[in-house]
Amino acid sequence: MASAANGVLAVVVILAGLFSAGLIIALMPWLKAYALARPNARSSHYEPTPQGGGAAVIVATLLAAWLGVSLADMAGASGDFLALTIATLALAATGAIDDIRPLTVGLRLTLQCAAVGLVLACIPAEARIIPELPWWIERGGLLLGGVWFVNLTNFMDGIDWMTVAEAVPIAGAIILLGLMGVVPGPPLMLAVALFGAVIGFAPFNKPVAHLFLGDVGSLPIGLLLAWLLFHVAASGHLTAAILLPLYYLADTALTLARRALAREPIWQAHRSHFYQRATDGGFSVHAIVLRVFLLNLALGALAMITVLRPHDSVSAAALGVGAALVGMLLESFARGRKA
Repeated sequence: MASAANGVLAVVVILAGLFSAGLIIALMPWLKAYALARPNARSSHYEPTPQGGGAAVIVATLLAAWLGVSLADMAGASGDFLALTIATLALAATGAIDDIRPLTVGLRLTLQCAAVGLVLACIPAEARIIPELPWWIERGGLLLGGVWFVNLTNFMDGIDWMTVAEAVPIAGAIILLGLMGVVPGPPLMLAVALFGAVIGFAPFNKPVAHLFLGDVGSLPIGLLLAWLLFHVAASGHLTAAILLPLYYLADTALTLARRALAREPIWQAHRSHFYQRATDGGFSVHAIVLRVFLLNLALGALAMITVLRPHDSVSAAALGVGAALVGMLLESFARGRKA
């Protein structure tokens, strides 16, 4: 049985990667004609570059994940998973429209709240992260956190390979947790599909990129990652769920706090994230994403330790080490090579 299940996972990851790359190749002429991202004052690129590759990533992820769920005969997965699929496609459509004709902030947030709310409404009531909290307070916090994670994934997708350097280690860690029986089958299948689809996209986004994800990809990828991390936390491993995306959480939170203290409008687009300041400070894009990728591998290892050794002291130590590693990288990015 185990070998059959592993065979399904192998089929899903390979098909997701091939389908993602194949769709990108098929869509590329259209994207070049109608979806060019032209450089502006906030850009990290200097030539008009097609965006919208995220559409292929999302379609490939969902198709491969549904195929895997069907092949593995995961009973009871359809309701929760169907809601996630609908919400993901809705966010992808929102991002696609925004890529072509920017939406107002209010409309974007309304649509994002609706998508995250749909997912939460279909999660079983017994799935809890902090059972001591009243149910409605926890769900309200998850709604805010889900919308925040959707946006921070979009904020951080500002240079080539950045989303690859984040999504691949997180999905990879959740695959390992699924193989260990920590997370249930549908999240494991989705993590495998997302892993493969992002790998299929990676060659086209390699610095200097020939294709960007666009909001059509970054927004729904944020939702998929948030859903996966929820299942890690709901399995009793909240520390692991915090450690895996800790770099993204820290960069976005500290950047917005700094902008708020400077009385800058935090809802407006900018290029003052730590990784963006690193490019201005002399770091190459390759150097930045390599450091982020290696940091995420280290955070993934710390997360695994907290799962294998579920004790408060281990969790506290892992969080401390993870925060120190993230702080060191952020400080290095802020200082820049020129220093």
